[in-house]
Amino acid sequence: MQIGIDSFVATDANPTTGVEPKPAQRVADLLQEIETADRAGLDVFGIGEHHRPEYLDSSPALLLAAAAARTERIRLSSAVTVLSAADPVRVFQQYATLDLLSQGRAEMVVGRGSFIEAFPLFGLELEDYDSLFAEKLDLLLALRQREHVTWSGRHRPALSGQGVYPRPLQDPLPVWLGVGGTPESFVRAGSLGLPLMIAIIGGQPHRFKPLVDLYRQAGAAAGHSPEALKVGLHCLGYAAPSDQQAADEFFPGYARAFTKIGKERGWPPTTRAQFEALLEPQGALHVGSPQTVAEKVLRTSEALGGIDRFSFQMSVAALSHSQLIQAIELLGKEVAPRIREEID
Repeated sequence: MQIGIDSFVATDANPTTGVEPKPAQRVADLLQEIETADRAGLDVFGIGEHHRPEYLDSSPALLLAAAAARTERIRLSSAVTVLSAADPVRVFQQYATLDLLSQGRAEMVVGRGSFIEAFPLFGLELEDYDSLFAEKLDLLLALRQREHVTWSGRHRPALSGQGVYPRPLQDPLPVWLGVGGTPESFVRAGSLGLPLMIAIIGGQPHRFKPLVDLYRQAGAAAGHSPEALKVGLHCLGYAAPSDQQAADEFFPGYARAFTKIGKERGWPPTTRAQFEALLEPQGALHVGSPQTVAEKVLRTSEALGGIDRFSFQMSVAALSHSQLIQAIELLGKEVAPRIREEID
């Protein structure tokens, strides 16, 4: 199982110290965090895409390119690219260039996004939410398959055999499909034979088992090998020396972030009791000591019939840079080895 980290490059003030990182410093800290993950032996680092004031990840390919020059082995991925609001030609060119810069370490996780700011920002209509994604995914996959593409659709000008450059080092350039809880998305990923990245931010992970089964069934029906049908998880998590320290450090920023999002979506404020429930063995939060976190990742994997990648999302909790560095080192040097030893 690959173990990684996803970041939204959040800039909210630390709830304990009140210190709000300056954008330039936060980006510098991000690059050090990726370097640390590389040295600690983690497998992948992903950067999300948002167009909101509290995140600095509106140009993930650019941030990943900077990281490529400072790392040696870690894979560099989006988490996710909001393909519905992007031009697939430019997206392909950006990640093909990243692949060359990184000597074959680039990946994409593409999805529709969980926020809607990108749609009005780029002049798109929300009612086209799904058709935009389906059409642009079709074009992106055509672009990675061949150099010259003839293609037409409803939302973008047609291509009539133009070449798209550069070509990546990897053939094909890895593209994962990022999904939430929509059955149609799982079927689409399986039918296309694309690896699946599931965002689980609440509830109980085992409830996704029927959807994972649906993905694997759709993939098999389409003739794809089991090896091609990889499953990854993007989950909120954090490691500290003890369970209590991890919970106490993670909760304040987590509660503030989800209470803020909740106001936009009609959810009630986040409470400590709700947080503690999600720390239980079946809950979605993978927060605790290295042993606790490793055991929970293994339990989650077993509940879903086995997974191929687990990515920790820590940045939404407004942790300090030093806390993130410590957590990254614990994940790389203690959590990942325990998981790999158990699986191997």
